[in-house]
Amino acid sequence: MHQKDFRYTKLRWLLTVSGLFLYVADILTDLGLSVKYVVDEHYVWSALTFGFVLLGMLVTQVFSYAWYKDDINDVFINPQGVAPVSGFPKGRLAVLHLCGAGIFTRYYRLLKTGFHVVWIKGPDEEETKEVHHRLFCQATDLSMLKLFEAFLESVPQLLLQIYKALHHGDASIMQYSCMVMSGFNIAWAMVDYRRCLRRSLQHVQEMPSGLPTVIYLLYKVCTISSHILSYSLLLKLSPYSVIALAILWLLGTIWSHLLQTNFCTTRGHEILYRAVVGFILTFTFFNVKGQDTRRSMTVYYFLYSLINMVTPILLALLMPEVQTATFFLAITGLISGGSLLGLLFLVLYYLYLHPKKKNHETDEVDGLEKEAETGRIRHFLQP
Repeated sequence: MHQKDFRYTKLRWLLTVSGLFLYVADILTDLGLSVKYVVDEHYVWSALTFGFVLLGMLVTQVFSYAWYKDDINDVFINPQGVAPVSGFPKGRLAVLHLCGAGIFTRYYRLLKTGFHVVWIKGPDEEETKEVHHRLFCQATDLSMLKLFEAFLESVPQLLLQIYKALHHGDASIMQYSCMVMSGFNIAWAMVDYRRCLRRSLQHVQEMPSGLPTVIYLLYKVCTISSHILSYSLLLKLSPYSVIALAILWLLGTIWSHLLQTNFCTTRGHEILYRAVVGFILTFTFFNVKGQDTRRSMTVYYFLYSLINMVTPILLALLMPEVQTATFFLAITGLISGGSLLGLLFLVLYYLYLHPKKKNHETDEVDGLEKEAETGRIRHFLQP
């Protein structure tokens, strides 16, 4: 049987630091761009840019605080029900999350504990597996929050700035910086979560580094970027195309509701989670039940290909003047090339590189996952 390496290494600690840097840099470039729009008296663009930052921050704070409360009320982690499991009293935790700093408390906790384990003094041999596994559980919670933030803030931010560049025919250096940082944050969030998730689960093989990780990253980057470019052409056709995007979000939300996801411990948080899943499904496939996903992925990427193919044709037919425009030809080529490459990498990854056992085990699930060794209840999902 495949033996999993649960060691939280120095490299993993450094990657966590890198993830924090990307997160902060992405937020700062977005806020800087929002301020620039105000200076240039583009108040609507400033409000939209800042609004996506606020949306991502708000949702991640809600889930982060809810998970802290779950941990505090978990008899396996906190038998007394009073001692803060995060290193912060309940009142201070609430204030930090209200100020938007909840995710930084998780970074602080993980980096502090990880630094002590991997850089200063390791635990006793008998405790090594449990301590390192706990670190990966913390890393998975953090990476899940970053995944939510990436799709609620970085992805729509990238779409917004691309649309603005198409709408006005040019873009500032600050806009390009914002788009670059958003792209890096999206790519990092997807791969980091995928690897942390499979490391933290006992019953699945970890995601190998090297070629499998690269191919998975290319599959996600190509499919998501081509979809974003396709949506930008729709918005170029008419700003009211945002209604079509809202319908796609609603369909994804309804689908996750019909699947009866059980990600959260309260009804209100579960509804919010399904809305977030619907938003993510607008841009990429998301497995929310852990079952065999071949059929649902086939249907999803058939519709994905249909949208990417029809959108440039619609723009060319309804706006004939763009048919010879450089931007239209370039974006159409990127959409076509990205779609083909993305689907090619998808097939290559799941046929030859996906770390799945020969007995056709199901994919990792989002539902309440109880780890046998620690009794810890945690919530998992798979992008």
